[in-house]
Parts: sequence; C-alpha cells; structure tokens
Amino acid sequence: MLPFRIVDRIKFIVERQLVKGAGFQLLVVGCFIALISLIGGLLVVLPQAGEFESAGHAIWWAFLRLTDPGYLGDDVGTWQRIVSTLLTIMGYVVFMGTLVAILTRWLIAKMEDLERGLTPVTLKNHIVVLGWTAQTPPLVAELFGSSGRMARFLEKHDAQKLRLVLLAEEASVEHLHELIREPGIGRRAREVILRSGSAIQPEALHRVACLDAAAVIVPSQVHEGGSLVTSDVETVKALLSIAAQARHYSAQLPFVVAEIQDMRKLPVIERAYPGAVEVVAGDATISRLMVQNVIHPNLSEVYNELLTAGEGNEIFVRGGETAEGLTLAELASQRPNAIVLGLLHPNPSGGWQVNLLADSGTVIRNEDRVVLLARDYEHTAAVPKAAALPILERKHNQARTEPVPGVHRVLVLGWNRRVPTLAAEFASYGHRAFELDLVSAIPLDDRNREMQRYGVDLAKVDGRLLEADYMVEEDLRRLDPASYDTVMLLSSDRIGSGEEADARAMVGYLQLEDVLSAAPRRPQIIMELSDPDNRHLLYGHKSEMLISPMILSHVLAQVALRRELRVVLD
Repeated sequence: MLPFRIVDRIKFIVERQLVKGAGFQLLVVGCFIALISLIGGLLVVLPQAGEFESAGHAIWWAFLRLTDPGYLGDDVGTWQRIVSTLLTIMGYVVFMGTLVAILTRWLIAKMEDLERGLTPVTLKNHIVVLGWTAQTPPLVAELFGSSGRMARFLEKHDAQKLRLVLLAEEASVEHLHELIREPGIGRRAREVILRSGSAIQPEALHRVACLDAAAVIVPSQVHEGGSLVTSDVETVKALLSIAAQARHYSAQLPFVVAEIQDMRKLPVIERAYPGAVEVVAGDATISRLMVQNVIHPNLSEVYNELLTAGEGNEIFVRGGETAEGLTLAELASQRPNAIVLGLLHPNPSGGWQVNLLADSGTVIRNEDRVVLLARDYEHTAAVPKAAALPILERKHNQARTEPVPGVHRVLVLGWNRRVPTLAAEFASYGHRAFELDLVSAIPLDDRNREMQRYGVDLAKVDGRLLEADYMVEEDLRRLDPASYDTVMLLSSDRIGSGEEADARAMVGYLQLEDVLSAAPRRPQIIMELSDPDNRHLLYGHKSEMLISPMILSHVLAQVALRRELRVVLD
C-alpha cells in the first residue's frame, strides 16, 4: 500500500470540514486567520526590535493588520512595513474575500431552499394537488374558474378563500411561469403555493399538510413504458402514506380524488385508503369518450363544452330537498333555463345509484340528488315569475341491445398505454361489429405483450396489430385510410414530452389530409392531443379533437368540489 503524504492528509481533513456547511467553513477560515496572525506576529517579534512588549501584542498587531487595511500607514521600520503589507494583502484574500464568499454562498443556498418550497405549510381546509404533469396547469385553471361551485365548496368547509398547494418534484420559478401562461390563471398564479417533493415521500405529504386539507387531488404521473414503478403504484403508495400519517397523529382522513390508469386497481385503492375517496379511471374515461365519439360523430363538440373549462353548459348536482315531492316532469317545467337529466339515489351499502333514464313521473325524495344541465348554477333554481313550461312525458327507457347491422372499420394510428383499454372498450359493445386495425412502428411483440397483460382479446373486435409508420407517406397510402369509417390519431406517451408527441400527431394528421384529398370518400377523423397549448395550432382543421389532459383535469377538479359528479360523469 502506498504511503499517504502529509499534504494529502491535511487536504483531506480540510475538505471534510468544508463540506459540512457554512459554519464549519467559517471555522476553518478562522483557524487560517489565527495561524496567519500567529506567523505574522512572530515575524515581527523575533528580530527583537523592541517595538512590542510581548509576543501577544505582536500577534494582536498582526491580527489588526490582517482584518483592517486602515492600519497600513501607521507602521515604522522597513521589515515591519513589509510584514504589514503582506498581512494586509492576505487579509483581503483570506479574511474579506473568503468570508464574503462563504456568507454569499450560504445566503444563496438558503434563498434557493426557500424558493424550492421545503417549508411545511400551515394551512387548513385548502386543496392539495400531488404531482406536476401536463394536466396540472389546466387543473389549476379549472379550480380558479369554478367560481360558483368553489364558493359553495369553501362555504361548506368554513373557508374564506381558495388556498391551493401544488407538490412538484422540484418546484421552481419555471412552474410559476407555466401557470402564469395558462389561460384562466394569469396573475392568480401568485396565489398558488409550490412545494418540492414526491407524493410517495411521507415528509413531502407533511410539507403540504395533507391531513388538514379539504380535498387532495392525486393526478396520474407519467412514466416510461416498461417501468416497474407505474403511476398507479405511486398513487397507492401516496394513499398508504396519508393513511399512515392519519393513524400516527390520530387525525381525520381527508377527502381524496385519485386518478388511476388501470381500473383493475380499484380494489387495491379502496383497501389502501379507508377514508373518503373517489377514483377517476383516466384511461377508461378517455377510451369510453373516444369510442362513443366513433359511434356518434361530432360528439367531441359536446365533450369540449361539458368537460372543459370555458363558456357553455355544465352538469350540476342539486340536493333533493330543493324539489322534494315533485316529479321530474314537474321539476323540468319549473326550470326553464335548465335541462333535467335524471336522479341519483343513495345506495344502502354506500355510494350512489345513477338513474339518468328515469321515468318523468318519478317522485323526487329528500335524500335524492337531481342532475341538471345548465349554463350557470343559478339557472338550476326555480324562476317564480317565468311561465311554467309544458310538462313532457318520458317513459323509462332501456339500453339498446339489438345488434346493429354492418361492420364499422376503425384505423388507429399511433400507440400509447391507453390502446389496450381502447380495444377493450370497443369489445364491450357486443351488439356492434367493429373491425379494428392498430398501426404503430413499435414492434409487434411489445404490443402483443401489453395486450395480453391487460387481458384484451382482439378477436372480439376482429383486431389486427400492424407494423407501419404513418409518418412515412408510402406506409400511410398502403394502409388505404379512405377505406375505413373512422381514423383515430393517438398522441404517443413514448416520446420525451407532450409537445413532441403532439407534433408527431399533428404532422401525421396533415399528411393524412393530403392522402385523403384525392379520395372519393372521407372517413371520420378523431385526433387526440396531450398538450393543451396545442389546441389552437390546427386552424380550420376538419377532424374531431380531444385533449385528454384538459378533460381529465376538468373531471378531477369538479369531482373534488362536488363528489357526486364522479358517478354522473362515469
């Protein structure tokens, strides 16, 4: 073994002290100042010039020259002036320079820690959003934009104003700027409190005061394909941590709205969190909307009004006490500015039974909830001065079960984690015949493995997995998209960011339009985007557009403010 040099050992000891923080750094600098003062004092006292009474006075003289350059002109004698000059120069470097550098770095580090949001918040009855994704800015915009529903939520929780806390992996000023740029937020972004941390870290959950929150929203995080730690795993871990903290502090569990990708994890969620929780199946919700859009063309216009922030109609749920004893027909005649959709009946085992196909003669009970469609909450109330509308009779309808003639051919361009759910949703319509072609550049073995993992039987929808790149014009022409009834363009989740994935989808759409321009028959085109900022780029497009983060943000925000909306939207 090679022997250590004494210089290396000293360097190592000094390094270990310097990395311990500003306090130890100042201690090391103090030791250097004491050593330099000692050497400087000895240099002027050893020649026995008689200038100093003792070595202690000489060391004090050296310390004053080292720390205060104003003493430089008071010295006499050539040797004393030389030593004084050297001490003054070293004082600038060691004392002033190093001291200022250490204190400046310490102050900058403290400011950065404060900007990162590592201090626990001391709030009650606030709303917590665990995680930053592409749907976080529209989610915040939804919460700020729901003025009427938010006012009723705050009144219920005895709060004066909305206090919103966001937990991001590394909170920074970039997140704040992104919120400012989001339509519907603007300057109100300053009202959002950012904190750093992960939803799977118990200390991060304490940092955002989850146990004191009125509602906790857990959006689904984005993970690379094939990752063993999926977003659902993170969601379950976060719920377990919240429940463990509540047990430790003997506190009440907060109301949680959690988004999961795989609906088969619902029993796991309910077992992990014993408190009030509403689970939004993100992938299943978007897949259900897309398949309904295939069956009912132009339905995306309804989605973009009901399930996104902005002008237009919304779904409201009112208590049965406001119309107790009335039939649905009588209620509808007294609400000229609203459409009565149906009722929610309480289940004996908990939860709600949705009855949107109720007979118009159904009598509303006090414990029921009335579902209405209106532009504003005030429109769902009775208008005493307005003339009553004619009473309409509606019998109880059954869902259609007879087979629909013909085969609906669907071409799906692109691949993301939602495709197996989408195929399963197509297969759930047993009375309809679909022919589903799934096209992607991802190898067939990988896609087959994902389909089998989800338990999807493509034979039920006459499905085929085709390997091709729709960005290549020859591959796209070979697929003959004009021969299909519907063409769906999906945003990929295997590309670095939502902007890049949407760029590929939009370029593919423009290329598809070029291929279809000479075709005698034009299919229905449905395009999915994952970045809300791209919704205005394709001006005058002829496709139906769904922006999944905006829809899921709307659902999560509205369910957090009115719990019963989850079963209605499902």
